[in-house]
Amino acid sequence: MLKEYKTIREVAGPLMLVEHVEGVKYDELVEIQTQTGEIRRGRVLEVSGDKALVQLFEGSQGLNIVESKVRFLGHSLELPVSMDLLGRVFDGLGRPKDGGPKIIPEKRMDIAGNPINPAARDYPSEFIQTGISAIDGLNTLVRGQKLPVFSGSGLPHARLAAQIARQAKVLNTDSNFAVVFAAIGITFEEADYFIEDFKKTGAIDRTVLFMNLANDPAIERIATPRMALTAAEYLAYEKGMHVLVIMTDITNYCDALREVSAARKEVPGRRGYPGYLYTDLATLYERAGRIRDREGSITQIPILSMPEDDKTHPIPDLTGYITEGQIILNRELYRKGVMPPIDVLPSLSRLKDKGIGKNKTREDHADTMNQLFAAYARGKEAKELAVILGEGALSDIDKLYAKFADEFEKRYVSQGENENRDIMETLTLGWDLLSILPRSELKRIRDEYIEKYMPKGDA
Repeated sequence: MLKEYKTIREVAGPLMLVEHVEGVKYDELVEIQTQTGEIRRGRVLEVSGDKALVQLFEGSQGLNIVESKVRFLGHSLELPVSMDLLGRVFDGLGRPKDGGPKIIPEKRMDIAGNPINPAARDYPSEFIQTGISAIDGLNTLVRGQKLPVFSGSGLPHARLAAQIARQAKVLNTDSNFAVVFAAIGITFEEADYFIEDFKKTGAIDRTVLFMNLANDPAIERIATPRMALTAAEYLAYEKGMHVLVIMTDITNYCDALREVSAARKEVPGRRGYPGYLYTDLATLYERAGRIRDREGSITQIPILSMPEDDKTHPIPDLTGYITEGQIILNRELYRKGVMPPIDVLPSLSRLKDKGIGKNKTREDHADTMNQLFAAYARGKEAKELAVILGEGALSDIDKLYAKFADEFEKRYVSQGENENRDIMETLTLGWDLLSILPRSELKRIRDEYIEKYMPKGDA
């Protein structure tokens, strides 16, 4: 029988102080029964002597501290897991939100997860096809990688996330592939868009959705990504599935952390975020990867909107240190009607070389990728020069590069949200674009590949 306490002394925002407690542990789950009989949940943030500081998930509005009772449940927040998770929609705390039955659990897993022993990690090396040329061809995603998307407010990162979730697959295997989608602090319209999109395309059958809406308690946001990652760990490491975890929007998660930190009166760090923001983000991102001798894997695509499009803001800045690259969305490309508006030059996948080449994508992939990057960079320089000095100042070869840059944005980067290109289509399109340039300019591609893959009559 759990002991009940009626010793709530103080409530401040999402925090509650309980006195005269015994045997309470950090991170323990708490149930609060209000004066009306409603049950709210929380977790222990701090224990000092016989005092416990509790963080409330559902907020403290309307809580009468004299008449409410507190029970400490003896375990931390857990997610009931089974294969029935697939095809379901849950709220940010793992409760069914789709009108379906409760999950009959095979087991219950602590949402804090267990750290992966670095010595047990396997190196990411298998190509994941997202069907998006700007990612597959130039900033390749590899199984077990964490590759964030840096966006800005108003840019179509939600549509990009839905497209990746629909289209992503591991090539050359008949392996089980699942998507775990965590929506953190998004609007009802966005949530509805994701659910309807997944249902319409059939992707929902291999997807688990966790939805924390903008009008849900901010504190629930701290649990939502951990719920999603716990579901992913179960599917990957216990059921041998390849799991893609998409989390949007990490900025809302960090703002919830800042809110709790301010309520605890902690000394703020950069822009008011807590000093432990780096460590906290690492506890999420480092739950991606592959484990040696285990079939499954977790690949992460966290999506964050950069306040004021500022890459030096603490959230994208710290995320860039922990993860293996970034995909950056560009407002200028979006204005031109390019969808998805991926800015390929500052984007980077640090593991792309491990997932491409013979027997993975194709032997010419690395060379064509380097040549496309170089040609696009020179083409953009030529266009900038034309703006300053006029087109007459450009040499003939500069004009070809400027034409290449325009065609590259129009045909390679832009593809619409319903076009699913396989890697061979992407590589063929790359060669098609390179045929705009004279053969003497293709200095980064081996001659045998030019002979084999360049469209005939253009070399």
